[in-house]
Amino acid sequence: MSKESIEMDQKGGDLQEREDAYSEVELEYNRHGIVDVNREHAGSSFLAYFNVVCVVAGTGTLGLPYALRLGGWIGILIIFLAWSMSIYTGIILIRCLYANGKRRLISYKEVATECFGMIGGWITFFFSSWTTLGAPVLYTVLAGSNLNELCKGTSGELGNVKWGIISCAIVAVPFILVKSMKEVAWMSACGALATVIVVLIVLVVSCIDLQHIAPAHHDAVIWNKFPIALSTISFSFGGNVVYSHVEASMKKPSQWPKAVAGGLSTCAVLYFLSAVPGYYIYGDQAQSPIYSSISDGVPKIIAIVIMTLHVLTASPILLTSFALDVEEMLNVTVKRFGKINEFLIRATIRILVMVVVGVIGAVVPHFDDLMALIGAFANCALIFIFPIVFYIRLTGFRNKPIYELAWCGLIVLLGIVGLIFGTIDAIESLITDFKK
Repeated sequence: MSKESIEMDQKGGDLQEREDAYSEVELEYNRHGIVDVNREHAGSSFLAYFNVVCVVAGTGTLGLPYALRLGGWIGILIIFLAWSMSIYTGIILIRCLYANGKRRLISYKEVATECFGMIGGWITFFFSSWTTLGAPVLYTVLAGSNLNELCKGTSGELGNVKWGIISCAIVAVPFILVKSMKEVAWMSACGALATVIVVLIVLVVSCIDLQHIAPAHHDAVIWNKFPIALSTISFSFGGNVVYSHVEASMKKPSQWPKAVAGGLSTCAVLYFLSAVPGYYIYGDQAQSPIYSSISDGVPKIIAIVIMTLHVLTASPILLTSFALDVEEMLNVTVKRFGKINEFLIRATIRILVMVVVGVIGAVVPHFDDLMALIGAFANCALIFIFPIVFYIRLTGFRNKPIYELAWCGLIVLLGIVGLIFGTIDAIESLITDFKK
């Protein structure tokens, strides 16, 4: 066989290996010199949309009337800004995954490492863990209190902490068994539907309550509570930390901007339907979650049941994102450990994660202030500050038009205000709660 024939066979073998390793979409990226993740069994853009809605909407829908109670009607403007800003940062964050021109980065942490080295990566991982672990803790607190409320006056009234532990056990089953974001997509669809139903229930019942309660007190703006209101609103748009994994589960990643914009816009509509009537009707008596403010009866019970189911299905999505990051850092793969050992190691890691979530949820049982703390400390950085910094670092400063730079500056400023002052206010509120 001639030398030319041998080289042709080798090239043919290399091409076959690439075709085996990458899907058609990945080969398209490779033609531009970027190695993509394996999308052979990826899902549709519609499932990615549901993932965004399920992760982002949830408890944020229930806490926004309380955020307006804290900050006044100016909170409507902040919701609008947070919505538009979170769409922008959600899009540029995914652009950062491909910015090195060689291969797609895997996670938020890897983007930070690409920008600022190992220290930047670990700082970002610390902040992202506040969301991917903190939000499930919040959901555990809410699910525990909801289940105890439903069992009030019966032998099932075990207390919020015990029901919280039971909630962790329920969440642990899908969390341990599923491996990727695509496998929890059906939970996203259920969660999105649950959120819509609860918003409609609260909207209808609160409008009925309007006929029977005294006119509520409202404020245009409450400046000393503005940062903590901003923090709660920031939590309501907190999805950036899972976006890299959601986009990796898409068959057509080029449709990511549509998926994230559609998902966040759906959430914004639900937020306005919840926040405006909730604050208008209940004013300075609005509670978090808002269904605690509506009249007792069957609709309230249904809302509690449905939202409990929602947070139990949303928790595995966030926890799976955290687990995927940890497993990627520890290189827990089938290739390295074998199928059985890989599952056992992965299951052990995820069981330990659930134990941590359960313990923290039992120790910090204050839903509203816990939401504000997570929103201030983690989400303000992850949604408003880090994506802008990483984007400028990876793609350059001078190649941006002045209006885009001004927009980026406003986003960072809003994030810094919420991060610093919101965190201080949230910690002070939690200290007050524990003293009581």
